[in-house]
Amino acid sequence: MNSSITPFLNKLRVVKQVFLSKPPGENKEAVYNCPVCGATNIRIHALPIHFFAQWQKYQTVHNPFFIETMNIEHYMCSKCFASDRDRLYAIYLQHYLDTVMYKVKFLDIAPAPALRTFLKNNINVAYRSMDLMMAEVDDNLDITNMHAYSDEQFDFFICSHVLEHIPDDTKAMAELYRVLKKGGQGIAMVPINLQLQETMEDPACTDEVLRWKYFFQDDHVRMYAKEDYISRLMSVGFTVEQLDINYFGKEVFERNAIWPTSVLYVVNK
Repeated sequence: MNSSITPFLNKLRVVKQVFLSKPPGENKEAVYNCPVCGATNIRIHALPIHFFAQWQKYQTVHNPFFIETMNIEHYMCSKCFASDRDRLYAIYLQHYLDTVMYKVKFLDIAPAPALRTFLKNNINVAYRSMDLMMAEVDDNLDITNMHAYSDEQFDFFICSHVLEHIPDDTKAMAELYRVLKKGGQGIAMVPINLQLQETMEDPACTDEVLRWKYFFQDDHVRMYAKEDYISRLMSVGFTVEQLDINYFGKEVFERNAIWPTSVLYVVNK
């Protein structure tokens, strides 16, 4: 381990114990499932040390163990590299897609590679991907102005860890609401710091140091507080479901290496 970040990790260790479901070391040899690629009895890798190095370098004000949905210890599938949040989405989506009786018009915004494969391989999905900059998507569009899509075009969308990059996030939320059919659903996820009472943001800030320090990454413009995030989604018309360990079950979370505090935000129109 990089010795320069060891003191930083040591400072977090006490906080970490609050969230651990088992004593340190008890599940050292544990193996898990990945619902994204279908692999079983696999290792799940920790969050890359690069992030800790950057948080130490720029002295972030956020403790990563208070991020609501992020399994630092068991973050990335060793087979398909799906993150813990991707695994949570796949658990929900598999059940959803197994129950629909029609082909779902699906919009995937800034798609994660493994989850995109999961969705495109499902016979119940009519898949379309969108991002402003990514070359491999179907449509290069701005999420605040998805002019190529008609009103109520899609049955379902995923907007995962996108809104924290967008200066006018409520405008983006309004566009998501516009393109979603009545009765449709979406997965709308962002980094949420459970210690914050108010969202910390400055869309005008372009300084790399300040973004790492206050927004957790150099291309973020905010760090959300939980209640404020929900209020912003509701302000454009969405109803919001918060699906946590009580919804999915402790055994499902443990088997798929989902952090105990994780919450899936499902919006409905």
